Amino acid sequence: MAINVFVILRILIGAMFMVSGFEKLIGPYQNFLYVVQGYELFPSFFENIVAHVMPWAEFLLGVFLLFGLWLRWGLRVALILSAMFVVIVAQALIRNLAIIECGCFGDFISVPLHVIFMFDITMLFVISFLVWKEDRTSVFSLDIYLGD
Repeated sequence: MAINVFVILRILIGAMFMVSGFEKLIGPYQNFLYVVQGYELFPSFFENIVAHVMPWAEFLLGVFLLFGLWLRWGLRVALILSAMFVVIVAQALIRNLAIIECGCFGDFISVPLHVIFMFDITMLFVISFLVWKEDRTSVFSLDIYLGD
């Protein structure tokens, strides 16, 4: 049996989303709120919503991708989130905001903004590729066993 690079990429992306969300969930809520506020995109009431919802969304999306549950939708949500991350980081770079590190992985990993921008673009292309080759990405997924 040949190694399926699509499945490996799906699992790695799922793990990345899980770690990112989990790190924000176990840290103080205010830490991620401060990160969201640093991007200067949302009104304050919406910053609170984003800071509460995004860690859960990332964590659950990671679980779904890792196990291949509702994979068709999970890949598309990951694609949308990745596109949003590219736009959010790009606008921060263009506006030259005083953001030292992205806050993407909570306190787990400190990543400079220009590095995470390149990472997010790469993720966008990889996830696009997985959506395009969804049939090969869904090998070893729970969807196969659940009949989805």
